[in-house]
Amino acid sequence: MKTIINGVRYNIEECGDGFPLVLLHGFTGAASTWKPFCPMWGKHSRLLMVDLIGHGGTDSPAEAERYDIINAAKDLKILLNQLGILKTDMLGYSMGGRVAITFASMYPEMVRKLVLESTTPGLRNETDKTARIQQDHNLASRIETGGLEKFIEFWESIPLFQSQWNLPLDVREQIRSQRLQNNPQGLANSLRGMGTGAQPSWWDKLSNFQFETLLVTGTHDEKFCKIAGKIQSELPNAKHLSIIDCGHAIHVEEPEKFGTIVSEFLSNT
Repeated sequence: MKTIINGVRYNIEECGDGFPLVLLHGFTGAASTWKPFCPMWGKHSRLLMVDLIGHGGTDSPAEAERYDIINAAKDLKILLNQLGILKTDMLGYSMGGRVAITFASMYPEMVRKLVLESTTPGLRNETDKTARIQQDHNLASRIETGGLEKFIEFWESIPLFQSQWNLPLDVREQIRSQRLQNNPQGLANSLRGMGTGAQPSWWDKLSNFQFETLLVTGTHDEKFCKIAGKIQSELPNAKHLSIIDCGHAIHVEEPEKFGTIVSEFLSNT
């Protein structure tokens, strides 16, 4: 499905039947990330797999300001309004998790259940924010000067994704192929406009999340395990599961386990 939202043409993949479930991928990802879960989750949910701005089949505007994470959340609200959806479940991974937290902070009445995989509500400290903004701008420049292929090779080599080198070769090649289909301008502007440093800190909003929240991390991803623990302590109704011998992308490294955990959480009323 294609739809225009505030001048940006969005691509949304859809499958399944039941209560709506909005799925938000990570940086360099796409809606196709979630398609393997259609047979399981589609039995109880209507999956709306969104290509976030600058990714997949969604437009990549030239203005970095258009990628602001608040604009991304507003776009999702308009999409749901277009589809006549008043309340939804939402699952976000990494960057997509930050968009999900932003949406839930701005429109808590529209969320029934929230699943957050390896993500953060942002940075509280202004010094940390400034340093992260510079880091993300440097990465954006790296894409523009070195090209997409060299950047993806670098991105796959960072410690955050080290555990993915244990995946079968065909799986790693499939992930790389999907990443290479992205628009370089879209990825660069996504870092500038939607990066962790550029976004607001939503830590103070977490106490307003009255809905059930499931936090999922991998034990090899110590940084995000600690962040998830802190998020859980701020939320009124949250559960944190840490998957053994798994890294940042649980849905890639342990898809059957992740699929079952999410399915049970969403199906349990």
